[in-house]
Amino acid sequence: MTRITGSTQVFYILGDPVAQVRAPEVYNHLFQQHGIDAVVVPLKLPAAALPGFLEHGMRAENIGGFWATIPHKSQLATLLKPGDPVAAIAGAVNAVKRHIDGRLEGALFDGIGFVKGLDHFGMEVRSKRVLVVGAGGGGHAVAAALAQRSPSTLAVFNRTRGRAESLVSRLRALIGSAAVVAEGDDPAGFDLIVNCTSQGLKPDDALPFDPARLDTGAAVVDIIMSKQPTLLLQACRARGLQAEAGFEMLVQQVPEFLRFFGFDQVATSMQSNLSEVRALLHPK
Repeated sequence: MTRITGSTQVFYILGDPVAQVRAPEVYNHLFQQHGIDAVVVPLKLPAAALPGFLEHGMRAENIGGFWATIPHKSQLATLLKPGDPVAAIAGAVNAVKRHIDGRLEGALFDGIGFVKGLDHFGMEVRSKRVLVVGAGGGGHAVAAALAQRSPSTLAVFNRTRGRAESLVSRLRALIGSAAVVAEGDDPAGFDLIVNCTSQGLKPDDALPFDPARLDTGAAVVDIIMSKQPTLLLQACRARGLQAEAGFEMLVQQVPEFLRFFGFDQVATSMQSNLSEVRALLHPK
């Protein structure tokens, strides 16, 4: 049981709804396991209340910061203007740190969680031809993080072409002409294909692209954060291709959050073995 004292550092997770979040279970367990005097508390905060919360609710000096989920991520980016290029391109923030002087710093860890997941799976990005399917919030974060890994081509497809064009224009500030708008969702000719759409959440969803068109040796990642393979991943694996789920993207963010909030030693010691985190995020 978490012991709370007058010196306990308080963190929040902000969302609306918030009942579904796992962060309190995960981080309170890790704090207790590693002897950290801190606690994470969920707050159900409507979007309209966010500016006032930042101005007044974050003044308490024993608040360390908060995690953020729907619907706050994009508004936080607007209010805090993060310097992190991935957060700036994605227009989203999912963690806010309160500094000793009261200053609030926003960051986004979806992108780094994704590329660390690629490292975990042994998927190379440098000099590879990469296709990102879907230019929503997740697609922005993933594409920005991929751009920092120097692909030879980074193509973005979105059913609403304007969203893909907007994302590519931002990416070109990082990698120039290597960022392009894909004319369609055909995965042929690409080494790594990332599904950043929500297609696959429901059993009767259409596949975001045709797995039969994938090149031999291509790799696929679906960022839907399920440990179980989506229909897309099942179809790709049936062809003998490497196809991985988005669950690892969530796992790999945990040490980054801890480091951001000042728990560097714990983050470093955990990084070599994240089996405990995987078990906490997906209990059997």
